[in-house]
Amino acid sequence: MFTMKVPIRIRRQPDRTSRPTYQTYEVECEAGNTVLDVLNKIQWEQDGTLVYRRNCRNAICGSCAMRVNGRAILACHNLIGDELEEGHGQITIQPLGNLPVIRDLVVDMGKFWAGLKRVDPTVSTTNLPERESLQTPAQRAKLQAAANCILCGACYSECNAVVGDENFVGPHALAKAQRLLADNRDDHTQERIQQYTQPNFAWDCTRCFNCNEVCPVGVQPLNRITEIKQTILQTPDLVESTPLRHRHTLVDLVKEGGWIDESKFGLQVVGNGGRSLPGLLSLVPLGLRMILKGKLPAPWHFKASQGTQEVRAIITAIQRKP
Repeated sequence: MFTMKVPIRIRRQPDRTSRPTYQTYEVECEAGNTVLDVLNKIQWEQDGTLVYRRNCRNAICGSCAMRVNGRAILACHNLIGDELEEGHGQITIQPLGNLPVIRDLVVDMGKFWAGLKRVDPTVSTTNLPERESLQTPAQRAKLQAAANCILCGACYSECNAVVGDENFVGPHALAKAQRLLADNRDDHTQERIQQYTQPNFAWDCTRCFNCNEVCPVGVQPLNRITEIKQTILQTPDLVESTPLRHRHTLVDLVKEGGWIDESKFGLQVVGNGGRSLPGLLSLVPLGLRMILKGKLPAPWHFKASQGTQEVRAIITAIQRKP
């Protein structure tokens, strides 16, 4: 096989409080070597102080998740040749994002595991069967995507919602949450729906698609989060929270005018149609800034879309579907 010398730039950090630096190593390797192979060569042959996690080397355990060329990957799965092409001839290795660094490429996964714990990720039932709970292939198929999650942390590393709010449970946790909602053996569905519609759960997802892009095992966490939202929306008699009101108002305004009348949107969602005084007061600072910038849309400036009737017909047809 053809060998080549590749410069590997690695983010180094001796401990939690140190400022990170970068160190470059020249490594002789093949295009078919994995990133983990190269890290092993560096640690075994050049610098025994380099610290990183590894275990199965078969993309099963998720231990070796890290960022390479700006995105989260499994080091045992991705090939040097592919990463060189992706990075235009360069390879930079960093620890996972959104988690504090312990040392070098090893991060503290505490927040990651805490988010998973918050969704209560185990099947719960008050009626234990006398024998094992059998499932049909169709019932099992509903769980398969989320069940594939190896909890590597790649999705959490790239999640924009976590960047904005560290209390967000994370896409990994919500993927597991969807699995429980879809599991016919679990009888805590209503309690779970009530929980997942609260702040820091499903509605806080920004739909950036990053989790789907980096998931190494095809879980597609964003799709699972969308399924949770659909379950919530199809559940009758839920107390209408701000996220639910946001969704309903969005649909109602588009149905009414073809697109969103911004002069109504904040008042309906945050102000609850004028019924929430704290919500209305919270809009005052933003409203004043918009007035000063000349960006507050007057109600009489809104004009319905020329395609309003077609849009309304499409939404109505979708809403009538069972």
